[in-house]
Amino acid sequence: MAVRSVAVLVGGVVAVGAVAAALVAARRQLVAVAVSGSSMAPALDPGDRVLVRRRRPEAVRVGQIVVVEGPPNPDVPDWSGLPAFDGRLDGRHWFIKRVAALPGDPVPATVRAAVAEPAAPVPPGCLVLLGDNDRSVDSRSLGYFPAERLLGTVVRELGRAR
Repeated sequence: MAVRSVAVLVGGVVAVGAVAAALVAARRQLVAVAVSGSSMAPALDPGDRVLVRRRRPEAVRVGQIVVVEGPPNPDVPDWSGLPAFDGRLDGRHWFIKRVAALPGDPVPATVRAAVAEPAAPVPPGCLVLLGDNDRSVDSRSLGYFPAERLLGTVVRELGRAR
């Protein structure tokens, strides 16, 4: 009987350890984000919460909603003064937008005025991101977003604003 109790105890400890390891892994891959602006309305409203899976730019597809680091000054499309993205979320200016074009894709007509070579395809390392709201600060005014500033893709809504 004692051997069975030890086996059950060891099995329980292993199960708890596996759950803890899974939670740590999920925390590294998943981030809960609160929407603070109306750029994605009506799909997402201020106060909505979404779950974001950290992704590499190569895994992103047109039509997906992504979270990306914006420039320090949203009126100036300049990311050059930002430190390299190290995975930490604090102290950065985040945008939530929909992917409109990827490297190699044609530049959407609504963005052509904001890019240097509108007839050329989207350059490597760049993303065209648009808010669902026409008044969004996005690639229509900022041009290309650096793909290296991508946090990840929205996987699901966690809760709607009331």
